[in-house]
Amino acid sequence: MKKTELKRFKKILEEKREALVKNAQQTMTEDMTLDTNDLPDEMDLASSEYIQSFTFRLRGREKSFLDKIDRALRKIEDGSFGTCESCEEEISVKRLEARPETSLCIRCKEDQERQERDFG
Repeated sequence: MKKTELKRFKKILEEKREALVKNAQQTMTEDMTLDTNDLPDEMDLASSEYIQSFTFRLRGREKSFLDKIDRALRKIEDGSFGTCESCEEEISVKRLEARPETSLCIRCKEDQERQERDFG
């Protein structure tokens, strides 16, 4: 892969990473506080706790996504970015443009999804 393409993908990944970290920081500073004095009844409290729980689940998914981004950035540094971890073939630029954090070519990803669907 050309150096210009690698720089472009690195920039995209770093921007995605920065947005995720910013969201996480916002969650920690704003969404973590649940003041029961501001909530007049049990229904409001339950609703707020549900929303907070949902937010934490979303942040958990974002943590997984952040790990994928970090792995992709390390691959750019070590020269293995754009190579499928399963078949070791080159991942198409079109696929990388859609999901630069991917570690599998489209064929291997489809195989993985098929196996997950078949075996639960």
